[in-house]
Amino acid sequence: MTKRERRTYTPEFKEQMVKLFKSGKPKKDIMAEYDLTPTAFNTWIKRSQTTGSFKEKDNRSPEENELIKLRKENQQLKMENDIFKASGADIRTKVNVIKSNAHKYSISAMCKILQIPRSTYYYESKAKESTDEITPKVIEIFKASRNNYGTRKIKVELKKAGYIVSRRKIGRIMKQNGLVSNYTVAQYKPYVDKCNESKIANELNREFNADEPYAAVVSDLTYVRVNKRWNYVCLLVDLFNREIIGYSAGPNKDAPLVYRAFARVKTRLNDITLFHTDRGNEFKNKIIDEVLDTFKIKRSLSMKGCPYDNAVAEATFKIFKTEFANNYHFKSLEQLEIMLADYVNWFNNIRIHSILGYLSPKEYKLHNLKKTV
Repeated sequence: MTKRERRTYTPEFKEQMVKLFKSGKPKKDIMAEYDLTPTAFNTWIKRSQTTGSFKEKDNRSPEENELIKLRKENQQLKMENDIFKASGADIRTKVNVIKSNAHKYSISAMCKILQIPRSTYYYESKAKESTDEITPKVIEIFKASRNNYGTRKIKVELKKAGYIVSRRKIGRIMKQNGLVSNYTVAQYKPYVDKCNESKIANELNREFNADEPYAAVVSDLTYVRVNKRWNYVCLLVDLFNREIIGYSAGPNKDAPLVYRAFARVKTRLNDITLFHTDRGNEFKNKIIDEVLDTFKIKRSLSMKGCPYDNAVAEATFKIFKTEFANNYHFKSLEQLEIMLADYVNWFNNIRIHSILGYLSPKEYKLHNLKKTV
């Protein structure tokens, strides 16, 4: 036999049920249609005929009210006896006493007896709990971010786990535990080569927020030290969700490096509508021209001498160097390629991005594609 689910009814609903009965509708029909128990319905009818109120307290006898009053007074005396010894203690002791008796007595009543504001109790209680629980969480999130997240992103991750913590507190915990983000290290600004004289237009025109996947892909190259020599990395970034859709590494800054990045894209290349880069020769050449022509990808180049036209690619490489390239000593190109693949996987599937509402590129893509279905 299944247990009947407990239901609550408003005074207005009870009144309407009684009116239906008084209007001549059979009691059994009312109970069947509205799934009422005979006990509850008969009580409503009785109360409407006596006090006229459906509230339980308005229908108690004087003896019942006296008994309830005596029980409250007895409970008050027991509570005072239990916590009286702590009345002259410090705030921390009072907080601990209230906490240990919270299952028996009202927190408001205990605060009143011990002469401690409720706000003080809740602040002190939660402060200790958060210190005990949050510190290991902050350390765990920081290490999982590969020492990259600062207070803002750690706060977001804590919120996902059900913890509401201020950035100031997170910063204090990080300082106490020696957690220093890679972003606190001063960034080196490389020399920018002069661009060529190509007259291809800037079709992107700094519209860095794409509405659909692969509507606009941007790219750039950067250098990485491998066994005392410079090697290069090329990344292709989808402006829709800032995902790295293609990447490559090699000893030369040339067109084949860019081509290998295209080869890693896990979708049909004709899904890409626009490809935007700076005016470097590694992008404007016969090899890349053939790729773009074959798959009907429209080309866009930054204005001469203006890195801001490719700001997303520039920002992605700043992240890449801070979080990855500057933190390791690569002994070989093979080691770089293996670790690069691992970083790209983390970047796309785990790392949260403020521009994406603190979602990973994968989460953002899944979330927004569902909206369009």
